[in-house]
Amino acid sequence: MKNEKEYNGHKNRNYWNVSLWINNDEELYIEAVNLIKMYGLTTAVKFMARNLDGKQTPDGEFYSFGAIEAAMEDIAL
Repeated sequence: MKNEKEYNGHKNRNYWNVSLWINNDEELYIEAVNLIKMYGLTTAVKFMARNLDGKQTPDGEFYSFGAIEAAMEDIAL
């Protein structure tokens, strides 16, 4: 049974929205891919989270650490 709190296959709306922007904004996507290639996933997530700390997506969702981590895990697959 589907988790009632899921949002378009993601944990919640924040995770979905952050993933949408990281995966579809060319600059963010290239940054994520390059960070993963250079440092591996764990360190790349920390760098990306530091770069986006306090910022919001154009839709108004905050770039939370967990949402960034989930989006970058999908990229690293």
